[in-house]
Amino acid sequence: MHFTTSALGAFTLLSLVSAAPLAAKRDAQNTPTWENLPPTSTGPQGTPSAVTFPLPNGFPNIQNPSDALTQIELQAHGTLPNGAPPPSLNPDDLTSLRLIAFNELFEVFFFTELLQNVTNSVPGYEIRDQRLKQQLITELTAVVAQEELHALNANGALAHFNAGPIQAAQYKAGVSDLKSAITLASTFTDVVLGTLQDVIVKLGLNGDAALSRGIASVVGQEGEQNGFYRSLLGKLPSALPFLTASTREFAFSALNQNFVIPGTSPNIDTIDLPIFGVLNVLTDNIQPQDQTLQFSFATTSETTSAEGLSLVYINQQNIPIVQAITGAQTQNGVITFSAQFPFTENELNGLTIAAVTKGSGPFASVDDVANATLFGPGLIEVN
Repeated sequence: MHFTTSALGAFTLLSLVSAAPLAAKRDAQNTPTWENLPPTSTGPQGTPSAVTFPLPNGFPNIQNPSDALTQIELQAHGTLPNGAPPPSLNPDDLTSLRLIAFNELFEVFFFTELLQNVTNSVPGYEIRDQRLKQQLITELTAVVAQEELHALNANGALAHFNAGPIQAAQYKAGVSDLKSAITLASTFTDVVLGTLQDVIVKLGLNGDAALSRGIASVVGQEGEQNGFYRSLLGKLPSALPFLTASTREFAFSALNQNFVIPGTSPNIDTIDLPIFGVLNVLTDNIQPQDQTLQFSFATTSETTSAEGLSLVYINQQNIPIVQAITGAQTQNGVITFSAQFPFTENELNGLTIAAVTKGSGPFASVDDVANATLFGPGLIEVN
């Protein structure tokens, strides 16, 4: 997976792409503005973090009940669900729970590191307005605790079914300033929102609909988070009328391609999902207009050319858009190519997932695309 500059200025550490100013004036009298966020830095990226597990509060090794759990719940402004789980669960849905736990552990890492950086005024994360700084600390403290509860809930369910828990890995965030971190948080939250759609569908198909209500509640919670991040970035809080669909395979690939340090996840082999090849989106600063985009991927023993491949876009709840790969060139084991980005006809706002597939479909759904994907996801954010 590669994040475009407009999708993720965080990941490439370039200047934040936004036509609107960073001024979320939610309450002119009582709420400070975000105009004085520090500029995007150009420091090193992708280095392992000082945040390691277990955290000082004991997470993820939290007993239920315990004083440690009570403290997390107070910070999260709510509790773990206390209803009885179903008596059994389809093995495929255990895979979904493992993926959720895998992702939530990364999110706890990410927001814990972000909270520490803001609290300690790490270069790139300084906020001159102390009222604004304290406000963000309060908000991030709640987010960290809420993500901890998400992870504990998923791992608790796995333990109930004698199928877990997923253990924490070592991670890298790939950002070194506040604007980039907020942009990154918004984009990976978009992917989560799409992936939980996939989880809920599979719960229904597998006869495990009893878990759907809890998962749907997390969809709403993550949506509230992303509206907050988008507001900080000067965007509309709600990106689309129907959020972009994703799949478990795309989410698992994204996490492993970008954030999990290889070889550090103790029981990743229990998550029965593929990791696709990396698809790099080379075009920066993608604007809301029709244009030609540049991509690349590394050759493999099975894929030595772009012959017979297509570039597919997934956006909103619409039928995937298949585009021809043009101008493909191979140099030093890397295939670079172009594809049209038909923004106007399809209103490709918000998150668009790009994937290189075998053949040209037709693909009726995001699941069909994932089943044919060789390289991806490439994540594109517009508006």
